[in-house]
Amino acid sequence: MSGGTVALEVRPERCVVAVDGPSGSGKSTVSRRLATTVDGVYLDTGAMYRAVTWAVLQAGADLTDPDAITKIALETELSIGTDPQAPHFAANGTNVDAPIRGPEVTAAVSAVAAVPAVRKHLVALQKAVIAAQPRIIVEGRDIATVVAPDADLKVYLTASATARAQRRSAEDATDVTATEADLARRDKLDSSRATDPLRQASDAIEVDTTGMSIDEVVQHLLALLNSKVSK
Repeated sequence: MSGGTVALEVRPERCVVAVDGPSGSGKSTVSRRLATTVDGVYLDTGAMYRAVTWAVLQAGADLTDPDAITKIALETELSIGTDPQAPHFAANGTNVDAPIRGPEVTAAVSAVAAVPAVRKHLVALQKAVIAAQPRIIVEGRDIATVVAPDADLKVYLTASATARAQRRSAEDATDVTATEADLARRDKLDSSRATDPLRQASDAIEVDTTGMSIDEVVQHLLALLNSKVSK
């Protein structure tokens, strides 16, 4: 997706938008831009799982030990920034914006996110953040199905495997083929986990972003949101 500007449009006074979908579908970029457009805040739930994963790796915990992972998750103090212009995360007072995007965390996050007690803990935190905001765009893998099932707008962003890999490799400066294989691995893990798997909510609107610019996707979502909240 290419960049650009989004025309100013009427924003709802209160709204919750749930944006789900696989990695590389454009969730983060689109959600941040939409949040800015409606003068709302933005919550990246995936970053919360990554921050906990970072803490688990720092502690040297066994990724196959759910009890150890849960203990670290419950003891980790998360600082969650919701400014769409500059979202940030800290774990136990340490800024983790950069390390949570690194290969070590990326390789381990699906295992940590699959632990039921971790999901229960973080979902509770996510619900609290949503409840405290008048306008919020929330992105992740279980937002419309678990975190915010009553959202005003539920969207499932997707794109072709090639497009997703190209976008992610451009962001991370990694090999496209290797990136596509890693995305497929994570999709399989996230879609097959027993608790809160990645899936499209029955009432979510699927938007295929392959070949669409950021502006086109944001304007489409904004039109969908305005049609929902104006009824």
